[in-house]
Amino acid sequence: MPSDVQAESPSEAALPSRSVPQQTTFREYLESLLVTILIVLYGTTFVVQTFKIPSPSMERTLLVGDYLLVNKFIFEGRGAWYEHLLPYRAIRRGDIIVFKFPFDDHPHYVKRVIGLPGDRVRIVDAKVYVNGALLNEPYVVHDPAAADLFGDDFPPTSHDFLEGRLRPEWAADILNHVEEGELVVPPDEYFAMGDNRDYSWDCRYWGFVRRDAIMGRPVIIYWSVEANSGDYANDDFISGVRGMVRTLLHLPSRARWSRMLHEVH
Repeated sequence: MPSDVQAESPSEAALPSRSVPQQTTFREYLESLLVTILIVLYGTTFVVQTFKIPSPSMERTLLVGDYLLVNKFIFEGRGAWYEHLLPYRAIRRGDIIVFKFPFDDHPHYVKRVIGLPGDRVRIVDAKVYVNGALLNEPYVVHDPAAADLFGDDFPPTSHDFLEGRLRPEWAADILNHVEEGELVVPPDEYFAMGDNRDYSWDCRYWGFVRRDAIMGRPVIIYWSVEANSGDYANDDFISGVRGMVRTLLHLPSRARWSRMLHEVH
């Protein structure tokens, strides 16, 4: 007979049962576990999410091997009714954003917002101008020896040299957004670039970031280890386990303790 069946007679019901406390404890553990899972799922869906930096495109702001907490509970613009009740704000020029790459298998990218919807963006002699004004960019790193096609001047004004250097979709569309030598950002889209300007595969090469692709803003580095892009070249399960083992074996020497709990700007 199943252990949770109770006696019907008063005499039997009055007898102490040793199984009840065990059942109650198990039920409490199960309820606590389910509540914890729901909170974690809710948090990672609506509030925060973790993200690792696999490339040097945002150096020196973010380094390969930095692990971030991304605030998903910050940007308005999706049109949801609760945006007027909760502490959302508009995306600002200079915000670092995490978003889904518009092509392939849609991996997550991290870049800095340079152009807002309606902005006119232009690069002249490696300096960025937005709506005709020079943009102050203390975070940018330049390498004079780098061969960056659009590091010095952007946008292009003709189809010359576009093929093979840009995403085919962007090469066919970019000139539709160029007016008087400036790139005009469409509604509900953003223009973003990496801080490591000459080594960043960004909007100059594949197009705009749609608002609905933006996941959130990284707010803090919660963990950081010495790494290079090769450590994250393969994102399969086996490679992930190997990378974890290598990190644990060299933890004292590879950990960048000074970057722990470092706020992201």
